[in-house]
Amino acid sequence: MALRLVMMGTGNFALPTLRGLYGTQHEIVGLFTQPDRTGRGHHHHRNPLKEAGLEHHTPLFQPQDVNTPESLDELRRLNADLCVVAAYGQILSADLLRVPKLGAVNVHASLLPKYRGAAPVQHAILKGETETGLTIFQIEPKLDAGPILGIETTKIGPKETSGELEHRLAELAAPLMLQIVDQLEAGTVDHISQDPQQVTRAPRLRKSSGAVDWTKPADAIGRHVRAMQPWPSAFTFLEQAGKKPLRLILLDVEPGGLSENVEPGTVISADQDRLIVQTGKGSIEILQFLPEGKRAILAAEFMHGHAVQVGDRLIPSPASGA
Repeated sequence: MALRLVMMGTGNFALPTLRGLYGTQHEIVGLFTQPDRTGRGHHHHRNPLKEAGLEHHTPLFQPQDVNTPESLDELRRLNADLCVVAAYGQILSADLLRVPKLGAVNVHASLLPKYRGAAPVQHAILKGETETGLTIFQIEPKLDAGPILGIETTKIGPKETSGELEHRLAELAAPLMLQIVDQLEAGTVDHISQDPQQVTRAPRLRKSSGAVDWTKPADAIGRHVRAMQPWPSAFTFLEQAGKKPLRLILLDVEPGGLSENVEPGTVISADQDRLIVQTGKGSIEILQFLPEGKRAILAAEFMHGHAVQVGDRLIPSPASGA
């Protein structure tokens, strides 16, 4: 017997799961997604889930707060068996979770109980994990703490960014979620409690999280650059005598063994093709970056047009001086 499903999600991470559900015998009777947002210049941010829902003529709901009495009434009218949640961006109340007959299940981009929180992919890369994955779990009022229904693991590539890894995980999420939904419909799914001793946190990133700390080891800085892509981006400032500090977004770096007894953040090699910077342990070669207000550029190309010298500094902020 097909289930009546309500999908709750917003970003690209949720899109493969929604598309996969449209291809099953189950019926999507409603789609809850975040309200439309307007950015600079009054441009509307694209909401891929909303677009997919409109294409399939699915009833669409965009409440500021999904837990209000009005939203709960709308959910009750849909008479859903199950809510499927992926990157929705709102916490679901206990009252809401009692509305669908089978409650709500969520797809989370980590191997729970590790990396509970809003930025699991980024924190997994920051911590140097070589493996991560997806967890489908039954939602309970406590954050990411419900029983596990299914897990899928995958290796993290040595140069993989957060954006690239999230894209892969999104594609892996769809078949796993379809399997779990079918098992819930059949009553055959296993509920596995999370081990509270294994819990780690993955709190939301801020713009300031992108600042590069040059006192850290080179391999940690390399992970930081990958983890901050595409947002908030790893950034630093090139400080040169007599010039205004230049903000650089680092796109590609390579940790190396070259090291000198100088302050971390100091340029230790600046020939025509290579830009190498001292870190707290080892060095980083900057391969590609984005200068403020300009296009992405290879370091070798930048070096031909700018007089970067040994002894110049890279600092976290213009006021830091370190």
